[in-house]
Amino acid sequence: MPGDVVTSPEGGRPGFVSRIITFLRDVQSETKRVTWPSWIELRKATVAIIAFTLVLGLVIGWMDTILQYVLVTLVAKVF
Repeated sequence: MPGDVVTSPEGGRPGFVSRIITFLRDVQSETKRVTWPSWIELRKATVAIIAFTLVLGLVIGWMDTILQYVLVTLVAKVF
């Protein structure tokens, strides 16, 4: 019957292939229940993520430059 779980030959827990098939069916079932974003929402979120990533990259680059100057140039003058 459909939906029945096939057990291993020993009669214990379900076999490996049976568990994989059950997992994939569950994934398909859950995917149908997901509320997917509209294209406009998806585009807005993508632009926000790209902008945030660029800003964060600039901040990290700026901090790297400042720290390199402080640690390499100024510390070298001390010693």
